[in-house]
Amino acid sequence: MFNIGCHLSTANGFLGMGRDALAIGANTFQFFTRNPRGGKAKDLDQGDIDAFLALAAEHGFGKLLAHAPYTLNPCSADAKTRNFALETMLDDLARMERLPGNLYNFHPGSHVGQGEEAGIALIVDQLNAVLTPELHTTVLLETMAGKGSEVGRSFEELRRILDGVALQEKMGVCLDTCHLHDAGYDLVDDLDGVLEHFDRVIGLGRLHAIHLNDSMNPRGARKDRHERIGHGHLGLEAIGRVINHPALRHLPFLLETPNELPGFAAEIALLRGLYKN
Repeated sequence: MFNIGCHLSTANGFLGMGRDALAIGANTFQFFTRNPRGGKAKDLDQGDIDAFLALAAEHGFGKLLAHAPYTLNPCSADAKTRNFALETMLDDLARMERLPGNLYNFHPGSHVGQGEEAGIALIVDQLNAVLTPELHTTVLLETMAGKGSEVGRSFEELRRILDGVALQEKMGVCLDTCHLHDAGYDLVDDLDGVLEHFDRVIGLGRLHAIHLNDSMNPRGARKDRHERIGHGHLGLEAIGRVINHPALRHLPFLLETPNELPGFAAEIALLRGLYKN
């Protein structure tokens, strides 16, 4: 089954997101756990969750992807910022237990001058503080574009984080096509080579989701500017190869392109036409 969706607003709750997904031809979606710039999360409504779970079961939804706020930076040089990241992730993962068996994605963070070794150590410390054997959510490190002092610009950096985590079975990776392209990986002319590299360094079994985005920038620009599908430097042919690759086609694909719902609907229809059943 082709599990395809996009980023949806939580304004109308989980049932509203489920209905929006169906209206645009999606069978999964991504959502922010709270305002992407941080702050307190809205209270959960169990009736809303139950109604969504019934809708999702009826329509065969794939796994959902929750996204941590952009302000979550577990490897900041500032102790208050690190504490916000810790408290936010603890709260988010507790809330995700109301939707067990899904995915939680976060940007590893920026070391802001401390160096990648120090940054990786701080990220590992936070993950070891929040992960428990009882957790029913898989936590994903997102591949990053490499702007500034971002950690996670290479498969090797992500592997070093994973190696430090005690409960590795609770961890995985979310591959972002725009970020990989901007970090310098050649998804256009060497997709097989990129995935073989990923498998050698991290292992394809740890790949749980794809952020499917075109890029406004040429390969290696390290800028992280998402573009609509087929309108950027990746292009439609390369994205078609991504969704049909035997190592990837079973994963949930989430669009983060610059669109409103009608634009997402058009992209989902386009991608369903490219997907080879």
